[in-house]
Amino acid sequence: MSVKQTHLIVEKRELSPSVFMLRLEKNGFLFDPGQYVFVSLPCDRHVREYSIFSGNNDPCLEFLIKEVSDGVVSKKLKNLKPGDEIEIEGPFGFFTLNERFFTTPPLLLVATGTGIAPFHSFIRSHPDLKYLLLHGVRYGDETYSKFFDNHYVICTSRDNNGNFNGRVTRYQEEHPVSNDHWCYLSGNYGMIDEMTEILIRQGIPYEHILSETHN
Repeated sequence: MSVKQTHLIVEKRELSPSVFMLRLEKNGFLFDPGQYVFVSLPCDRHVREYSIFSGNNDPCLEFLIKEVSDGVVSKKLKNLKPGDEIEIEGPFGFFTLNERFFTTPPLLLVATGTGIAPFHSFIRSHPDLKYLLLHGVRYGDETYSKFFDNHYVICTSRDNNGNFNGRVTRYQEEHPVSNDHWCYLSGNYGMIDEMTEILIRQGIPYEHILSETHN
């Protein structure tokens, strides 16, 4: 059941020139890792959806936000400061974990940019989760979190400061996984379409591929 609540901002942290993290008072808000909410300013008609970045047992709600050049909401959120209020409505979405995934081979998680948010929530909520996380960014300093362990592969397209120089799709082509894996894809449409084709070509059943798009 979704609800609409007002939440106080307790911290805003700049993570890169265009990406920042907002931490909010939780106010008893409940969600499943992987879900998203609609975010707006009080009395503002402009609304934008964001996946929840924090784990469901964390004391605060966190959102990873990219300031978009033509994005009305992201620009307004960038100007907020601790003590300001925003409204969230939700949670929504079915991009969540199934109990059977805890006994299968490690999950393959593939994200581009801020599409990593739901996976951060997965892993924060389930520290024992077995996974391989591929994260596609332009530069090695755009990883947004030091939380992930050595099952985290940073794929950089514009420098050599990650673990692999190239896109996540090329990494997957060169490092296929067994066809009993379940795969989660989160990011831009182009990556998701290309990665889905690669995984199917490598023998992953289509029903084992779940996706969610992020601008």
